[in-house]
Amino acid sequence: IGCSASSLCLIGSLLHSLTRCTAATSEFQLEGDYWIGGLFDIHHVSRLACQARPEAIDCSSQPFSLSNYRKFQLMRFAVEQINNSTNLLPNVSLGYDIFDHCSDTQSFPGILKLISVKNLIQPWGENHNNLSKMIAVVGPFTSTHALTVAPLFMADLIPMVNYGSTSSVFSKKMKYPSFMRTVFPNQDVTEVIVSLMQHFKWRWVAFLYSDNDFGTDGLELFIKKIKNTKICLAFSKGLNDNTNYSLMFKQIEAQQIHVFIVFSEELVAEPLIKAAIQLSITNKVWIAGESWSLSKRLLHIEGIKNIGTILGVSQPVVTIPGFSDFIFSTKTQRHWEDVEKSMFCNQECNCSHLKADDILTENPTFSFPIYSAIYAVAHALHNTLKCGDGKCKKNMTVYPHKVLAELKRSNFTLLNRSIQFDENGDIKFGLYSIVFWNHRGGVQEIGFYKFHPLHFFINDSEIKWFTNGGVPTSLCSPECSVGYVKKQNGIHQCCFTCEICPNGTYINSTEDPYSCISCKDTEWSAEGSTSCNQRLVEFIPFTDSGAILIMLGAGALVGLTLAVSVLFAVNYNTPVVRSAGGPMCFLILGCLSLCSISVFFYFGQPSVSSCVLRFLPFFLFYTVCLACFVVRSFQIVCIFKIAAKFPRIQTCWMKYHGQWLVITVAFTTQALFFLTGFSTGPPKPYNETVWYPEKIILSCEISVIATYGTIVLLSALSSLCFIFSYMGKDLPKNYNEAKAITFCLLLLILTWIIFATVYMLYRGKYIHTINALAVLSSLYSFLLWYFFPKCYIIIFQPHKNTQQYFQDLIQNYTKTISQ
Repeated sequence: IGCSASSLCLIGSLLHSLTRCTAATSEFQLEGDYWIGGLFDIHHVSRLACQARPEAIDCSSQPFSLSNYRKFQLMRFAVEQINNSTNLLPNVSLGYDIFDHCSDTQSFPGILKLISVKNLIQPWGENHNNLSKMIAVVGPFTSTHALTVAPLFMADLIPMVNYGSTSSVFSKKMKYPSFMRTVFPNQDVTEVIVSLMQHFKWRWVAFLYSDNDFGTDGLELFIKKIKNTKICLAFSKGLNDNTNYSLMFKQIEAQQIHVFIVFSEELVAEPLIKAAIQLSITNKVWIAGESWSLSKRLLHIEGIKNIGTILGVSQPVVTIPGFSDFIFSTKTQRHWEDVEKSMFCNQECNCSHLKADDILTENPTFSFPIYSAIYAVAHALHNTLKCGDGKCKKNMTVYPHKVLAELKRSNFTLLNRSIQFDENGDIKFGLYSIVFWNHRGGVQEIGFYKFHPLHFFINDSEIKWFTNGGVPTSLCSPECSVGYVKKQNGIHQCCFTCEICPNGTYINSTEDPYSCISCKDTEWSAEGSTSCNQRLVEFIPFTDSGAILIMLGAGALVGLTLAVSVLFAVNYNTPVVRSAGGPMCFLILGCLSLCSISVFFYFGQPSVSSCVLRFLPFFLFYTVCLACFVVRSFQIVCIFKIAAKFPRIQTCWMKYHGQWLVITVAFTTQALFFLTGFSTGPPKPYNETVWYPEKIILSCEISVIATYGTIVLLSALSSLCFIFSYMGKDLPKNYNEAKAITFCLLLLILTWIIFATVYMLYRGKYIHTINALAVLSSLYSFLLWYFFPKCYIIIFQPHKNTQQYFQDLIQNYTKTISQ
């Protein structure tokens, strides 16, 4: 520490030896019991020149800033006002030592003087026989200047109460423990700007910022603030003396950006605005940062009205009572200039030519932050000296860190505003004003943004847009219509194409405008929906008129088969019954009755058991029916055609009861197919949701693989039956067994072709009614066209039901074949 201190002492001494200092006072100095240091960039360095040797810069030779000179005068006024107060710091006088801090790299002599005692810098830890009278420093204005000088004051915890450095880095107390400020940090002003963007629905913006610590910090904070919003940063550019404005505006125009956020100091914004006027940039919205939103100089630039609409975020303009009188009285005094010429370097202004009115009409943005900064230091000193009853304990040793402790506890009212600091040293009070640069050449307040509690208001009707109508838009892509999803193009979420959400999906634009959300299985939606609707659940109840008719038909089938069975039993030994199959007829009729059980399970709400019974009885017992007709048709062909040529076949068939063997094998095989198929994939309830999006058709799902063997067996039996029966088409005309079977099979095939065609085109709830009707039609085809003709002969043509009649038919057919 000693080496560092010695180095600083040496630097301070060398710098001081290059300057002249007298005991005389000036605008930059005021004697007092305690001093406040002041850093104001009354002049500013526009360009840094390369140096051949180390030297401090002469700020008075640099361009003059009237707005910063106004800030400088405000500090002087506040100190004078406090000294004239009988309540604040009674019997204690405040002094100041102010420096023109025009450069962040070459204005250090003043800084070293502020932290030195008799031109020496003594490290803490040594005995302090002579303590500095300086208790705090106010300034400097810009974040870049503050970043370079702050570490020198932080080392000794000298309070640095700032009125204009808004960079968020100063809120980090581990690095800047004694840094306090009476101006809102950048994160607050960016929050207001983002709220402004959201209020007017501007999504596609350009961010133009000072190419320094202040601007870069603002850009980073702005990017963070818009991360979870619909705002996209289309273009950003750091502005400096080398900026090619023509190229920059061409790039902006190419992207069709209509809103510019200008986050910069007034000196940086001025060449930007002038370039926009010169390049005829029109019909834009400009958002001014707080540094230049109240600039009178920019407000009156010729052609400013042509560039579009200018809105701004600003510190509220607070009238400081007595400041005008102070300025007028100051400007009537002429003796300052001669004194200033003999002062310490960078304590010279050359401001005698200024008029009081020029100073008072200059940008008032940071007036109250400066005023409140001085009063905050004064109140902290007041509490440190334990002032009360019209006096203070002047015999106390006042260390800067004790003043800092009181500063952190600040809680007083100034011009009806509460002055308090948070844990980061940032001011708590107040709000931001939203301003509009009207066409009358004035700045008009149109709204505000209050932080505690949060309240945001804008009077839109007060804004006269360049469009002479509604709010201008700034979008990469127009918003999608209702029911359309955004498909992002490129890296920006604001650039997208719109696609309508298909059936069965919907879009929730508030949660995720970039994807269509699928509806649940129990819901449906039309194309372009924003929500899903409950599907209508449909099935055929037992009370349906069609279901009732089909079930009555199934009941009638059972009754008719029973009646035919009785008729055949009574006439069992007659030729008609014997030729129809004899005992096999009763097996066929019984199986037809059992098949009809399936019909009843096509109605009602499906369950696992109903789905099994929907298929099992029909497939199993219809297999027996078809097997019987295969045997029957084979026997007819065998009697009339094969027996004569191949007598051994008939002998074996009769000897081993071939007909019953075939029927048994067919039944057993089908039963095994069902056992293996239904054990691996049994029929089960199924919700049909594909064909009709708005409905759920309750159905039964059956595995094709599980029923493959069953279907193949039925198809094989039908084919054999048709082949054998067709072979008997030329049998005796009146002996029509084969013809009847052929006709029944044709009806069967036609029925299921019709059903398959309908099933391919229609899957509504009535498909179950049609399916049940196809099953019932398959049963009636054999009953009506095979058994009923025989019943007719038995009842109405008994002369044909004789042994002689049948023998005559066979003998005539045999003669015909032999001829």
